[in-house]
Amino acid sequence: MPTSMYDLTVPLFRHMLGNLQGWLDKAKAEAERKGYPVDNLVTARLAPDQYDLRKQVQAACDTAKFTVARVTGTPPPVHADTEQTFPELAARVASALAFVESVPESAFEGAEERVVPLPFRPGKGAVGRSYVRDLQLPNFFFHLNHVYAILRHNGVPLGKSDVITRVDLVDV
Repeated sequence: MPTSMYDLTVPLFRHMLGNLQGWLDKAKAEAERKGYPVDNLVTARLAPDQYDLRKQVQAACDTAKFTVARVTGTPPPVHADTEQTFPELAARVASALAFVESVPESAFEGAEERVVPLPFRPGKGAVGRSYVRDLQLPNFFFHLNHVYAILRHNGVPLGKSDVITRVDLVDV
């Protein structure tokens, strides 16, 4: 049986946005331990032509909220992209998570075949399943990976166990 669009999105976004919040918490704890302001990390980046930490967090959150909003036809929360501090970034993650969790499973009916207009390609759209699988999920993980890499590069003690935090085990 194919995975439903709800199952493909909401549990994954819930889980990974929770991980993202944990990474921000670890960064705060590490900054306190080392004696520097955690907000120094807000503008950290891996390369001059890439987004800084703030924009990577915003992009990950936006990808999650817009994915759910667009495949269900639910209006997403509006964010002004004005975050300048870790508490503000944490609030952004919490807001995106709350929105993702608020959309009922029933809103996803027909989402697999719903055509989603692509704002960056005027006059073009993608069928729901392809939109999620081929565009939005890779984009979500792209930005999450950059958040992880920026924090790790700046000494935050993150590892694979901070990314892969759960798996449903069964007896074999």
